Amino acid sequence: MERLQKILANAGVGSRRHCEELIATGHVTVNGKVVKKMGVTVDPVSSDVRCDGLRVSHEKKVYYLLNKPKGVVCSSRDDLGRPGAIDLLKDVPQRVYTAGRLDEDSEGLIIITNDGDLTNLLCHPRHGVTKTYRVDVGGRVDEVTVKRALGRGVWLSEGKTLPARVRIIRRGNNNTVLEITLREGRNREVRRMLAALDLPVRSLKRIKIGWLSDPRLKLGKYRRLSSGEVSRFYSAPGAKRSSRSDYRMGKK
Repeated sequence: MERLQKILANAGVGSRRHCEELIATGHVTVNGKVVKKMGVTVDPVSSDVRCDGLRVSHEKKVYYLLNKPKGVVCSSRDDLGRPGAIDLLKDVPQRVYTAGRLDEDSEGLIIITNDGDLTNLLCHPRHGVTKTYRVDVGGRVDEVTVKRALGRGVWLSEGKTLPARVRIIRRGNNNTVLEITLREGRNREVRRMLAALDLPVRSLKRIKIGWLSDPRLKLGKYRRLSSGEVSRFYSAPGAKRSSRSDYRMGKK
């Protein structure tokens, strides 16, 4: 027996959080009955699980690394008709989604998959998978001040951020290039942290997910993650044991 939202995520319907939203809004049925309650466990083999009338089935797990351009959104559905990150992938029969988000005005690396366990591993702060960004801000930044402020955490509307690592890459008279590493992924977190310090962001690019980077991957292009790269994420100390063992046994 598995939780319903996990079954949906593992089938490629969406991230675990998105699947919870689908359940809560009545899009999911089990054996013909609408289920809106969280935490319901279901037999994935014998139960008829459907989302918007379409039967949910297990798919082969796939993993891609995309260098997302600006102007592209990471949501599965967009009411404004903006291009989506998953639309850049061609000839992928599985239903995939982004593992986390990069806002429309940002570019850089994002993993696209249909593996709900990996998505949870990459996105939940308790697993400690860092994200590193190259940020161009206006003005000449004082290194000691910005390192101290971001290293202590910044108060945002929903609470204080976790401490960030900061390194100055280049400093000019009118701009400064920073490298910022976060251990969480709040909405537009880097931009909001810097806005709190009165530092306007001119450009922002994610250059690393945990240990994974690929400077040769061109903007708008993507590639498959190797089995070794996926296994390395599952082998991290913070990864759930069940997820690691499932992957190593070839179930992923």
